Amino acid sequence: MDRFNGPSHSISRAIWLKQPPKIMSSSPELPCPQARYFIEAGLQQQTLSPSDPSYKAREATYWSRSASLNPACIVCPRSAVEVSTALKSLVSAGQRFAIRSGGHAPSTTVNNIKGGITIDLSLINHIVYDATSQTVRIGPGQNWKEVYKELQKSHRTVAGSRDGNVGVAGFLLGGGYSWITARTGWGCDNVVSYEVVLADGRIITVSAQEDQHADMFLALKGGGNNFGIVTSFTMSTVHCDRVWGGKAITPKIAIPDVIRIASRLPETISKYPDCNIVIVITQVPEKDDIIASGAVVQTQGVVDDPGLSEWMALPMILNTTKVTTIYDTTFEFLLPSGYHNTWFTACFKNDERIVAKAVEVHGDLVGALKSYVPEHDFRTQCIFQPVPKLISELSAVAGGNVMGVERHSSNGVLFLLSAMMKTSEQRDFAHSKVREAVETIKEYAASTVDGGNLPWIYMNYADKTQDVLGSYGDKNVKIIREVAAKYDPQQVFQKLCPGGWKISNVPDMATEHSY
Repeated sequence: MDRFNGPSHSISRAIWLKQPPKIMSSSPELPCPQARYFIEAGLQQQTLSPSDPSYKAREATYWSRSASLNPACIVCPRSAVEVSTALKSLVSAGQRFAIRSGGHAPSTTVNNIKGGITIDLSLINHIVYDATSQTVRIGPGQNWKEVYKELQKSHRTVAGSRDGNVGVAGFLLGGGYSWITARTGWGCDNVVSYEVVLADGRIITVSAQEDQHADMFLALKGGGNNFGIVTSFTMSTVHCDRVWGGKAITPKIAIPDVIRIASRLPETISKYPDCNIVIVITQVPEKDDIIASGAVVQTQGVVDDPGLSEWMALPMILNTTKVTTIYDTTFEFLLPSGYHNTWFTACFKNDERIVAKAVEVHGDLVGALKSYVPEHDFRTQCIFQPVPKLISELSAVAGGNVMGVERHSSNGVLFLLSAMMKTSEQRDFAHSKVREAVETIKEYAASTVDGGNLPWIYMNYADKTQDVLGSYGDKNVKIIREVAAKYDPQQVFQKLCPGGWKISNVPDMATEHSY
């Protein structure tokens, strides 16, 4: 029996929050030839072919329209055992596949595959809170708003996404920036164990204990999908009853003050770690203008925290802040769906000149997009988030991760520049423009500010062309490479699962230096 289908501990609560999609029972002559592998493995009832209504429904639920790629078929396992069965079938047949959890990644091919098979983990969506250990087990197909909803019954929360529709697995495997990161580190730093299905079908428990694959435990913290398929995450929780927060939006005239506040955020958050602000300078089609939005949260429910006073003193065109819950804030900060998205990211020193340059370049980007899209029906986001050195100190206390942020010589700003377009043709135009814009900012930072660019590239915000794993540094690349080779010697997750950022695509410096 799968461990999650058995009775839970008497003081735990298990809840299956998503209703399973209706899996259509098809005849043995399925339109998708690859489906025969799952029929032979006994998974016909979990397999969706393009002619099934549920197939179309699942494809329509990707957050970015660019991610809907029409795979040959979709398999929806209900447990780690069924993931193992599906994976062994694919490997034995040499079939290419993708892994989907929440379906929120902006980049094409990260969580879907054209002509291959998508393993859709949406039915592995358990949430099990254990009051004794104050930990929660979460299925990879769950989203964060449902996790928060369940945990608030016990006055607890967890280091999950600010956008409640984001899926659990992708967020944690890429690192994960949460409202409580200045208190608990990255989301991945709060994982205490994983359940992982390996390429050969074995199901293992991974934790910091030496007899539970401690080497993989470290590598999974930011290492993406290079090692196996995670079918459960166990995370530590913290007490959280009420928070104070919401949207606080200021007009374009206040942007010089916004720049100043953004550049000082790392020091502010270090001093007031219960506060956080996501600063978004954005072109909104409804106004056909640029505004600055602050997503603000004080995690202890304090209304007048000094850490947020500068932002709240700005002139406001909308202010929804109030005493609320983490769960309710997730509805405030949802990114609109239905666009073709382009995201590029960088990390730089929190210098006011670099922030000002980023804002200037964003304005230039908006002008270029307006010239290409006369109706101006697009959105952009120029986002600044604090990365104080404090976070790396918290990561170290939790045992570390492989992202290499601790190498930063100064406090930093995590930067994201995005364009949300209506058509694929517009996306292709925007992609080159956003890439060029970020390179312009990095060139300015390098030439103007000593140590202006910081090396880390955040996987969850990155474009597929960005060298995420290489940005982690040689030491961490070596760890990821060795763990991948140990647990996946046939390179299944390098060759048959092309989505995500692959360690096999990072140059092996040791090999290069040997020539």
